[in-house]
Amino acid sequence: MTARFLTLSDLAEQLAVSMIQARALVRSGEIPAIQVGGRGQWRIEASVLEDYIQQKYRENAARVEQLSQENA
Repeated sequence: MTARFLTLSDLAEQLAVSMIQARALVRSGEIPAIQVGGRGQWRIEASVLEDYIQQKYRENAARVEQLSQENA
């Protein structure tokens, strides 16, 4: 069974970014997350991360399409 929630460390690993970058993505709201526990540790739903990744692919495809139209 796959874990429902990821830690910031998991997020950083999955996106191949630093912990600082992962924390910034969450704190800015770019990647929705919740804080749990007495220390307010961040948790990200795995499905939210997958949605984020797919959105970034769509954004990149649109950028590439726009550039190809500008260069045509």
